Amino acid sequence: MDSKLSLLFSLLCLIARLRLSSSASGETKSFESVPDLEKSMYTEVEGFPCVRLLNLSGEIGCSNPGRGNVVAPIVRFKNAKELTGPATILVSIDEFESLLSRVSKDSEFAEKVVGILVESGSQVQNGLSGFSPDVKFPQAAFAPYQSNNFEWNPAGSGIMWKPYNFPVFLLSQTSTSILQEVALRNEESKSSHPKVVSEFDLVMQTTKSGTRDSNSCLKEGTCLPLGGYSVWSSLPPINISSPVKSKPIVLTMTSMDSASFFRDKNLGAESPISGLIALLAVVDALSHIDGLKDLNKQLVFVVLTGEAWGYLGSRRFFLESEQQSDTIKGLDLAMIETVMEIGSVGKSFPQSSKTFFAHTVGDKSSLNGTLNALQSAQQSLKTESIIVKTASTSNPGVPPSSLMTFLRKKPQISGLVLEDFDSAFSNEFYHSHLDDLSNINSTSIVAAASLVARSLYILAGGKDPSAINSIKINASLVDELLGCLLNCEPGLSCGLVKRYISPSTTCPSHYVGVILGEPSSEPYPAYAGDISRFVWNFLADKTSIPSKNVSSSCPKDCKGDGELCISEEADGKGVCVVSTTRFVPAYSTRLKYESESWTVLPLNSSDIMGVEDPVWTESNWDTIKVRVYTVQNTAFDRLILLLGIIVTLFAYLLIVIARTVIRKALKQD
Repeated sequence: MDSKLSLLFSLLCLIARLRLSSSASGETKSFESVPDLEKSMYTEVEGFPCVRLLNLSGEIGCSNPGRGNVVAPIVRFKNAKELTGPATILVSIDEFESLLSRVSKDSEFAEKVVGILVESGSQVQNGLSGFSPDVKFPQAAFAPYQSNNFEWNPAGSGIMWKPYNFPVFLLSQTSTSILQEVALRNEESKSSHPKVVSEFDLVMQTTKSGTRDSNSCLKEGTCLPLGGYSVWSSLPPINISSPVKSKPIVLTMTSMDSASFFRDKNLGAESPISGLIALLAVVDALSHIDGLKDLNKQLVFVVLTGEAWGYLGSRRFFLESEQQSDTIKGLDLAMIETVMEIGSVGKSFPQSSKTFFAHTVGDKSSLNGTLNALQSAQQSLKTESIIVKTASTSNPGVPPSSLMTFLRKKPQISGLVLEDFDSAFSNEFYHSHLDDLSNINSTSIVAAASLVARSLYILAGGKDPSAINSIKINASLVDELLGCLLNCEPGLSCGLVKRYISPSTTCPSHYVGVILGEPSSEPYPAYAGDISRFVWNFLADKTSIPSKNVSSSCPKDCKGDGELCISEEADGKGVCVVSTTRFVPAYSTRLKYESESWTVLPLNSSDIMGVEDPVWTESNWDTIKVRVYTVQNTAFDRLILLLGIIVTLFAYLLIVIARTVIRKALKQD
């Protein structure tokens, strides 16, 4: 009896000592819930995914290969020349293209690639000669000329237009450091365990359902069309009810969407946001000039979206006009006399003369007027060291731009695209996540905006030298727009944006997104992206004249001719103004929305651009995430199982002994 009691007491003391020692050393963690336990086991990886996009002929982009998550150990690309088994490859951005090239050429190697994690860094651009996942002639099929071999984008690799049946993520800087340590740990352990693995949840609905093109996925409801909302505005407002004949139109345009291999890492600073910021600064500058209503031409500004995906915005813009939609009410495209597009204007060298190139097309007499206006504007800015040159005649035509749509629809039109390059993009990171704020300079944008603002005033009929010289770009506004539209701090939470809208996020992204619900001239705020809503409010404000009914409540009583309610989101009240500013839906002209679903329309052979329309859609998904955790080999797992069985048997034996001892002790009492 005494020996049994002594054994029991010794075991209890041993357990207590082990418990105390482990607690003192901090090795024991208490878990109050399953999520606490899960957090201790898994590390969530911050990143930006490449997602699955589809068109009428197939699919591009990335997805898990099947219906479930995929798991594999993490190795660095330099150590993955010959994979012995499934692996997640950690790769630097400068090796990313060569990795994808090998995947496309080596099927045996590709079968072992479970996923790719791409490193990021704060100064990645400095070590790269260029990185553009687009092709060398972007959207060549829509060009109004035949020269598909011309290289507007020499750095282009075309990798974003291919399908990948494995997940690809761009890591945040924090996650890059973590994953580099993980890969090093796996490398040091070599064939031994434990190993750190990644688990990808990038299951696309189109992959699960087997809908591998836009037509089938729209029928099954596993995808949505790419699209959003463009914006146009006139300065001054157009009096729709006036019997006076419409003035000829000088139309200025730019685009607000970009593209990237990684969906949500999509700033497009140089291409096209530098042009967008320049246009907004132009409108602001001209809004302070008196007498615009007395000029003999009407100024109209258009900011298009969806242009990176088959010129969705500009093609839909023309179709809405042909259908006499309310979205184009007051604007007669037949009255367009001159088109000026502001392209990439953020990389003109600040240390010397800021040089821009005019890419022209159309009637010589009309073009001469536009070029003369640019030269006059340049001369008025002689102290600013700004130079305008006509683009090389060896170019096959205008560079990839929205003007291509206008030339297809109105071949007789005269137009000009203002760029900071001549025969090849100065942007070595075109349609790349690296085209960020560090890739441009504000002085170049201010110079381009100054040139355009004064040129437009001259083109519209303004001749007063003092008025021309008084047109000045607000450089502080340009800097503020750069911080709002191209940075996370302050990002869309900046004062300028929050003066007009209540943004859904802080970090801006200029991916076009998908069009939600039925397209409308007055979209529900959640259905029009933050950038579109900001641009609409900004243009409506800058091009407006005060409402006569100053006591009207907004938007309830803001129903007079040409009246709009601006800044309603910001304070819940808004301001009623008179402005001709409209939203225009931007989505494929081959699509129709009816009965709460999308259908692909039959091909219209007379629509040249429609024939080339890929009809881009984006796959639906439930969740997207990556996490890493440690796994042991099977021998270790068996050992743990064996130890568990031994501990269980030992505990059972201990309980039996304890019960026996206690019963006998009670009987003696």
